[in-house]
Amino acid sequence: MSEIYTSKKTSEVPLRGIKKWLFGEQAARPEGPHEPEESQIHHQHSWWKVMCLTGVDYFSTLGYQPGIAFLAAGILSPIATFVLVLLSLFAALPVYGRVAEESPHGEGSISMLEALLPRWKGKLFVLVLLGFVATDFIITITLSAADATAHIIENPFAKDIGFLHHPVIITLALILFLGLVFLKGFKEAIGLAIVLVTLYLGMNSIVILTGIYHIIIHPTVFTDWTTALFTTHGNPFLMIGLALLLFPKLALGLSGFETGVAVMPLVEGNTTSENPIKGRIINTKKLLKTAALIMSVALLTSSIVTTTLIPAHEFAKGGEANGRALAYLAHEYLGDFFGTLYDVSTIMILWFAGSSAMAGLLNIVPRYLPRYGMAPEWARAIRPLVLVFTGIAFLVTIIFQADVDAQAGAYATGVLVLMTSAAVAVTLSQWKKGKTAKWGFMIISFAFVYTTTVNIIERPEGLQIALIFVAAIVFFSLISRVMRSTELRVETIEVDDKALELIQRIAAQGPIRIIANRKDKGDAAEYAWKENEKREDNHIPSTDDILFFEVSVADASTFVGVLKVRGVEIEGFKILRAESSAVPNAIAAFMLYLRDKTGKIPHIYFGWTEGNPLSHMMKYVAFGEGDTAPVTREVLRQAEKNADRRPSVHVGG
Repeated sequence: MSEIYTSKKTSEVPLRGIKKWLFGEQAARPEGPHEPEESQIHHQHSWWKVMCLTGVDYFSTLGYQPGIAFLAAGILSPIATFVLVLLSLFAALPVYGRVAEESPHGEGSISMLEALLPRWKGKLFVLVLLGFVATDFIITITLSAADATAHIIENPFAKDIGFLHHPVIITLALILFLGLVFLKGFKEAIGLAIVLVTLYLGMNSIVILTGIYHIIIHPTVFTDWTTALFTTHGNPFLMIGLALLLFPKLALGLSGFETGVAVMPLVEGNTTSENPIKGRIINTKKLLKTAALIMSVALLTSSIVTTTLIPAHEFAKGGEANGRALAYLAHEYLGDFFGTLYDVSTIMILWFAGSSAMAGLLNIVPRYLPRYGMAPEWARAIRPLVLVFTGIAFLVTIIFQADVDAQAGAYATGVLVLMTSAAVAVTLSQWKKGKTAKWGFMIISFAFVYTTTVNIIERPEGLQIALIFVAAIVFFSLISRVMRSTELRVETIEVDDKALELIQRIAAQGPIRIIANRKDKGDAAEYAWKENEKREDNHIPSTDDILFFEVSVADASTFVGVLKVRGVEIEGFKILRAESSAVPNAIAAFMLYLRDKTGKIPHIYFGWTEGNPLSHMMKYVAFGEGDTAPVTREVLRQAEKNADRRPSVHVGG
């Protein structure tokens, strides 16, 4: 039988005081892109309850979407919104239904693309996508808080309160409160989400139905709109064409699909089914479909009533409907008391949309970056990440001066890039499986590519902001990878029966002496020459038996993993062979295993490596091998603080 050994680092000093509070709460440690079901730590709920959690992000866009739509399309806003609805139901919904099928643990389209691209290409591509994820979620926090601020400032009862007329300060306060909630310890607040979404959708239904009622009893407002529409744009075909061109500016209305997949671990499957994962997929599709239908109706009807009932100048910057079109109607037609209740519900859900985005960031960073070695170990702790994200949100708010319209471009860019990546991932997956649906998804992919491209051309500042996030993530990730490269990096060692036999034989005879060898031909002549060289260079007694240890690099982009060791004998020479992402780290981990297994301090022998040390270090970071001896020594020094228990490294030549 083979043996499985779990690597252990030297015990660390227990955390106390502020450090214990700061680093005590750790995120879950997924094993990889597809987290095993048994490692899930989430409480699961009915799909409609989880829909409310994702809905605080998705549905909250009603707070600002009608105003943004009018600024983008003018009186053509309802037609452009109808195009948005069609794309939601017949493009985004089918795409994310497929994403749900292939990522039932909430990994999303990022992991699908990671699996399709090998080695460093896949990881660098994921880093770029994470930059757009950060853009999406950080701007969700700042834009939602800024819009909540607009509802506070424009409320009639708040207009005479002087200190409320500082939008940046109020927005920063809302973001700070959000950060404090997460620092205290924020879990899955499904109950609060249900209350907020129910209240918010109920209030919006009242406002929209009131608007429709006023259109019915005052039909001239509708006929005035249609007259202006045909006078300005001519025939319906021209309107549809212009709406298609204007659609990218309305893309914020698609913001809830990625979040809908991210919350899949919270969705309860069919408990009577033998396959709960299949039940979860089915229920997540119900979640996505129901949310899309609710939002489609709300977007279309809200666009009609706001376009026909609100004077155009009120949508402009400084107008009372800017960033709060439905709130304007609530105060105008239902009075300031109801309007204030509507403002409160809007402020709460917009603030809670930031909570959804923060939770998404806290899920994504530990899932990818530490696994790549591209974030420091403290990035697994919740509270330090909350401080980092809150600080970034502060900076973004100050730069944009809490302006909703100014942040819309960056938000739309993040949303559209993620949706485009999802469409491309599904298309490639269907193509790989030979499904006929690949042609339909290819058309959808082209539609999203077009939409994203137009959005970037129209609002290049969105791409510029996203690229800043991308550059920051790539830069700090690579720095972290270099700084963490000398960690042990091997979590488990699996040793086969033959290797165990060889280890036991050499341990029984005397000192454990290991010769590190880079395999060439792998024949007896190679090992005979290598043994003679190392015995002479390092003065190894001829009476002491030796083992050869050979490590080949499998995938250098992998940071941690399992070291599988197998034993072979070639004409009396005893050889242990393994594969790893980094040769020195694998050797160090195996030396510690030998020490713990045999109770003896093992000795490892290397030859000097010719060449520039700096180039060797760069080769080690990128390709997992270089000047092996000094790096192995450093890995052992970091992993075992007690020099008396540390395996010995010898270099001769």
